[in-house]
Amino acid sequence: MSGGGEWVRWLQLSVYVPVLVAGVPLNLATLWKLRSVRRWRESTVYLLNLVISDTLLLFSLPFKIHAYERNWELGRTFCSLLESLVYVNVYGSILLCVCIAADRYVALRFAFAARHLRSPLKASLVCLLIWVLVFSCSYPVYELHHSNATSGNSNGTSDHCFQNFSNVTLNKWKIVVAMETVFCSSALAMVFFSVQVVRVLRELRRRNPGDPKLRNNKSVKIVLSNMLVFLVCFIPYHIAALLYFSYTKGAWQGAGPSLRNFVHSSLCLSSVNCLADGACYYFILKENLHTAKLERRATIHTVHTHGDLGHSFTHRLPGQMPEEDGGVQREKNESKRLHSEEQTMMNFRSLWSKKRSYSFT
Repeated sequence: MSGGGEWVRWLQLSVYVPVLVAGVPLNLATLWKLRSVRRWRESTVYLLNLVISDTLLLFSLPFKIHAYERNWELGRTFCSLLESLVYVNVYGSILLCVCIAADRYVALRFAFAARHLRSPLKASLVCLLIWVLVFSCSYPVYELHHSNATSGNSNGTSDHCFQNFSNVTLNKWKIVVAMETVFCSSALAMVFFSVQVVRVLRELRRRNPGDPKLRNNKSVKIVLSNMLVFLVCFIPYHIAALLYFSYTKGAWQGAGPSLRNFVHSSLCLSSVNCLADGACYYFILKENLHTAKLERRATIHTVHTHGDLGHSFTHRLPGQMPEEDGGVQREKNESKRLHSEEQTMMNFRSLWSKKRSYSFT
């Protein structure tokens, strides 16, 4: 894709520069914060992989800004690698966001079965499968300039990067079908899981009207916002890709420059998802740290309770003789023990109830 208006360059600068300025420290801060997570959960595993995906995009953006409407002199292989990282980020982010939504739905809808359906190991295997899939399917990117490199450049370099794509590659309908299929199925899944989560949250709010975490409706707003950002960031590019493919097949004659600008602008918009993921980072980390804090409190309370129980069986009142440790004292000790065990069970029930709610706040 060559040409394009000067406004596309300014659009790229106005979008990519803020994404870089905000995205780099956000990713570094998230990685630093992950060091304080002692017990990794499914959402934390997906979060780490989402950070890695966004880091790949941030690495390629400075080169993408520099390459627009300029001759590329850093080699064909490096150019193809950078181009592939953009698409790896797009589809890696799409699939990871769907996984997070699905994990959230399973944890809420199937609270008891989730203990067997979900685990950090299973989440890690899912992420590994996603990486293998997106990297293996990015091989057509290395042929985007194939005809250009073989027709005019004997040294194997291309005049441009992130543009001037080969029509031979763009005419391969299987690439477009795969792109559109992955996105459309992911978008439908994202909408389904988000709507179902909202329904479950509203049902929980109806059953527990006194719970402040459910009453303020913040969780519902977060879920719907994530879905909206997902659709707004990725729908335009897949419309643009479909239209440009139609153009290469003979439709929309005379609209080539406008469609190329549409593709570049929609890719700019898709990169904004990198910043939107920041909200996802925040709430997932907050959720995990909050749950870990509750578990530590419950563990400390249990240890103290057992310590008090052990002490109560050997403690005597001042002036009490050993032979006076009869039925009355044993009855008091037994009453203390039953009360402590009841209190401990209530604490664990409260903790389990909070974990079932899969708090987003």
